[in-house]
Amino acid sequence: MSPPINDAITILLIEPNPGDARLFSESFADANVASEIHAAADGETALDFVYQRNEHADSPRPDMILLDFRLPDVDGADILSELKAEPALRSIPVIVMTSSASEADIARSYDLHANAYVRKPIEPDEFVELGRSFEDFWLTFVRFPADRTCSSY
Repeated sequence: MSPPINDAITILLIEPNPGDARLFSESFADANVASEIHAAADGETALDFVYQRNEHADSPRPDMILLDFRLPDVDGADILSELKAEPALRSIPVIVMTSSASEADIARSYDLHANAYVRKPIEPDEFVELGRSFEDFWLTFVRFPADRTCSSY
């Protein structure tokens, strides 16, 4: 079962563009999405956050990950593959959010077990609509196991 709707969920946003990261965070706030958003600008920082190591040893485990495939160091597809291969992490929904409309990128995302593939908004109003859409679907309708560390599915 998912957390009660009034509880904030922890989202890790893996986004190299600081402007897009800011727009995304602001759009969730504008849409009144109960979330705590942590941003990582590169793959190494994201992996440190997820594995709770180095300067992120006290970071919370994310309830959801929004992943841009185009990162400056570690390829987003490699991060997705690693997350879905790790039993303790594979239950975290990973939504690939990128500007690419490439059919190859879409197919690769799902081959690597992404939970969804979303085109990144262009206009600020589209970011707010995306935030509302995430709340409507991922936070209202989708159900997760009570034990989020479960690796049996």
